[in-house]
Amino acid sequence: MNILLWHVHGSWTTAFVQGPHTYLVPVTPDRGPDGRGRARTFEWPDHVHEIAPHRLRDAPIDLVVLQRPHEERLVEEWTGRRPGRDIPAVYLEHNAPDGAVPDTRHPMAERGDLTLVHVTPFNRLFWDSGGTRTEVIDHGIVDPGHHYTGELERSAVVVNEPVRRGRTTGTDLLPLFAQAAPIDVFGMGTRDLCTAVGLPQERCLSHELPQAQLHRQMARRRVYVHPVRWTSLGLSLLEAMHLGMPVVALATTEAVTAVPPGAGVLSTRPEELVEAVRHYLADPEAARSDGLNARQAALGRYGLKRFLADWEALIEEVVR
Repeated sequence: MNILLWHVHGSWTTAFVQGPHTYLVPVTPDRGPDGRGRARTFEWPDHVHEIAPHRLRDAPIDLVVLQRPHEERLVEEWTGRRPGRDIPAVYLEHNAPDGAVPDTRHPMAERGDLTLVHVTPFNRLFWDSGGTRTEVIDHGIVDPGHHYTGELERSAVVVNEPVRRGRTTGTDLLPLFAQAAPIDVFGMGTRDLCTAVGLPQERCLSHELPQAQLHRQMARRRVYVHPVRWTSLGLSLLEAMHLGMPVVALATTEAVTAVPPGAGVLSTRPEELVEAVRHYLADPEAARSDGLNARQAALGRYGLKRFLADWEALIEEVVR
């Protein structure tokens, strides 16, 4: 099949395009938000094709995967066809609701012509989707391999734009975690983070790395810290588990089911999480053992094979 989707979420798309179809990704001259084209920091297979908007009108399209409300309008403008009526469509919701939770109305509520797919059960629970058919397809991860060494007595944190997002991503908690271990923060828009939260260089370093380097560098740190208060489910958390890292995370959103006992420490008490970081720094064997448990749990629930099979079943049903 030919599947049209925008390059919105690089990590999720990297897993999705491992399927057996041809994937059409819009590209514009400025490679802006509505035309990023193929990823430059992720490895995508050859059956992902960039396509200019003007070529979409004559392109054969079997399914469109919408991810943002305005993409419905773009499909009509660029193809002359209406998603859900002239082309089978699903709407993929990456995010937890932001606003009057738990009363936030989903933009695709009360739609009978498409299926709304959530990436976590938590998302589906908190969005008000009205009468729209909803499904949950848990995340899938392209396994980066078991690279954990934990040789550096430091914590790894992965977050994009932590200064702008503030309390949502737990940015205000970083000085507390830095008391237990120096932290390395990876992600886009992290350059000014350490200064913004008042941490000196010896307790906080920021890094903006391509994914191939990111995983290797994360795995050298003793423990992965996930201070995010409100999110769908950070893919970086699942990637850390795949790498074999023990996890210290706030017991919020979908993390409470993603991280089972023995794979790390979850709590809504930050002071307990700080003590967990100290524990892993003092006991490398406990860190290694819990990291192995984390990897096995992640492979079992968030493996690529299960993810693609779930999507294949839904795609066949929707197109049929």
